[in-house]
Amino acid sequence: MVAVSAAYPTTSYANVYGQAAKAAATTTSSSATASTSTADSAATSVTLSSEAQAALAVKDFATVLAEAKAKLAALMKEAGLTSPLLSGKLAVDLSGLDQRELFAMASDPSFSADEQTAAGLEMQRRFEAAMAGPAGVAQVTGNFTALYKAAATYLDSLGPEEKAGADWIAGRAAITEGLKQLQTAPKTMPDTSDEDPVQLYLALTNAGGAQQQDIADVAAGARKALDALYADAIKAGKAPTFNEQTIAGTYIDLSGLPSRTLSAIALNTGDKFSTAEVAEAKAALRTKSGAALLAGFQNAAKSSDPTAFSQNIISIFSSMSAEERQAAGWSDQFYQAAVQSYESTSKLTQMFAEAGGDSTGFMSWMGK
Repeated sequence: MVAVSAAYPTTSYANVYGQAAKAAATTTSSSATASTSTADSAATSVTLSSEAQAALAVKDFATVLAEAKAKLAALMKEAGLTSPLLSGKLAVDLSGLDQRELFAMASDPSFSADEQTAAGLEMQRRFEAAMAGPAGVAQVTGNFTALYKAAATYLDSLGPEEKAGADWIAGRAAITEGLKQLQTAPKTMPDTSDEDPVQLYLALTNAGGAQQQDIADVAAGARKALDALYADAIKAGKAPTFNEQTIAGTYIDLSGLPSRTLSAIALNTGDKFSTAEVAEAKAALRTKSGAALLAGFQNAAKSSDPTAFSQNIISIFSSMSAEERQAAGWSDQFYQAAVQSYESTSKLTQMFAEAGGDSTGFMSWMGK
């Protein structure tokens, strides 16, 4: 088992910044096709591959660093705070920073100790959010393969600077080893190393996990954000409205807000929101949860595993905060129904296999 004090992913990466920035400056070699110019021009035409064009489109780390500073300053000004931490917890919502900006905030010494700690907490929160659904499924099924695959996907999605660090390299190697072991023993926790992010995640969640921003603070931030949207609409000479078909007014679209922010509004946390705002937030949450269920159903329809849909529901439920579940109406009974569906379908599939069939035949028999 990994010790809770293990470095990844909450470490400050200040010591790796110089190495990471140097690594980021190395561009992928590109293929080019040179063509002879016309007599009117001595210039050579160069066509870059799609990979090379993508590499050129990546921002340099200095730009990422500057943008992280600007975003953080705006968040602090809006919240009226001088530190992103309050009593050791996140006091501002850092979800608007992308992964590279967050890494810049955690790694560069120009950020204060509180700011680097806040970035570390947000990095940990994101990793835990990516792991929560697959971990919930693993708890029911006993199979750790999807959990390790989710960790691999998350690590691979991080920026080049972070991937250049020793923590990422050691963590990714542990995940690779874990997936190798799971090929032959999917229901046995792999024996990897102290740098294994999955086992670190399990240790951290057992110890309480990352401290989320308090829901009251989320509500306060949502109130300010809504008021700012209303003020911008009025300044432009149009009345703010939740009517999407408006012509004369400005439509206030809540669908892009994070689910936890919508939950704070839908639950009218702190009695800060109007009836119309609560209703709009609830509608946005219903749309999001409905889309998640539909995606889970469509994904299951493509699978040969008859338990896929119940596993998807378990994953979605496990990835939601308590406030999100309450606001969306996802009760514990709903979760238990999904678990029972998984268990009964698994049992039927096993009985069918013991009778000489297989899972594909079972799905055909069920009329899939």
